[in-house]
Amino acid sequence: MKAKHFLRATAAGLTLFALQACSSLPDEGAVASVAEEAAAELAAEKGPALWKVADEDTTIYIFGTVHALPADVDWYSGPVKTALDSSGSLVTEVDMTPEVIAAMGQTIAAKGMFSDGQTLRGVMTDEQKAKFEAGIAKLGIPAEALDPLEPWFAAINIAQILLQSAGYDGQNGVEKVLEATIPEGTERVALETVEFQLSIFDELPMENQIAFLLQTVEDPQAGIAMLDRIIAEWAEGDTEELGKMLQEANASDPLVTARLFHQRNANWAGWIDERLDTPGTAFMAVGAGHLAGENSVQDYLGERGISVSRVQ
Repeated sequence: MKAKHFLRATAAGLTLFALQACSSLPDEGAVASVAEEAAAELAAEKGPALWKVADEDTTIYIFGTVHALPADVDWYSGPVKTALDSSGSLVTEVDMTPEVIAAMGQTIAAKGMFSDGQTLRGVMTDEQKAKFEAGIAKLGIPAEALDPLEPWFAAINIAQILLQSAGYDGQNGVEKVLEATIPEGTERVALETVEFQLSIFDELPMENQIAFLLQTVEDPQAGIAMLDRIIAEWAEGDTEELGKMLQEANASDPLVTARLFHQRNANWAGWIDERLDTPGTAFMAVGAGHLAGENSVQDYLGERGISVSRVQ
């Protein structure tokens, strides 16, 4: 795959995806123990990445999620289930309780639709409009149907259509499964509000919003193929490869990357630092892209002197 095409496909895929000494010689018994531990570690590495931060009275598990999945991806077992079962709190990016989800529509519409008489194609240059119309035609969506939407919101709507057409279902997403699985009485904690997450896109300069949209529609099938690859790497727990994909995509729009990933990762590392002052066990579930590549949550925790260990 040529570099430019790979970059476009990665960006589109990530949009769909919006969106981690030395010792003295041991005795014979210790050698056996080390061998067993190594085997256990190798076995534990199979599956989506699960991390742990802990001190003397607090444990925080950090799990990288995917918000929509095919029905045949099995991830809820082993260390992930054990960690969740032992946790008194479920921490997610936003409040995913049914009543909050039901109220999201009005908030999204208020931020995502033009209210000043402008239209989607009206804010584009002739060249941008031609690219957009050519891309949207491949999906069989009338361009005029998206005219009331701001570019970032149009991109997200198109991404949802692509996900559904490729067999990805939000009902199979990790957060949905976790929400349906946690025991009654589990504390619910949200790192952000819906309004804040929407503002990440809504406050982008118009040229960045349009570029984000054009990446989504330029080659939809390449985007789906890249998303399939991303999901495969996620399911295997290969954060190194996932990080490389993120790094490639960073070049497409550093501002979006900084707002969508880096700034939030730093905020969440601060939250974890403060949460360590409260005894107990928490299960933190955030998008897998935040736990891979440079400037990940783990990197910002390291800057604070907080060590992170890989559980799975």
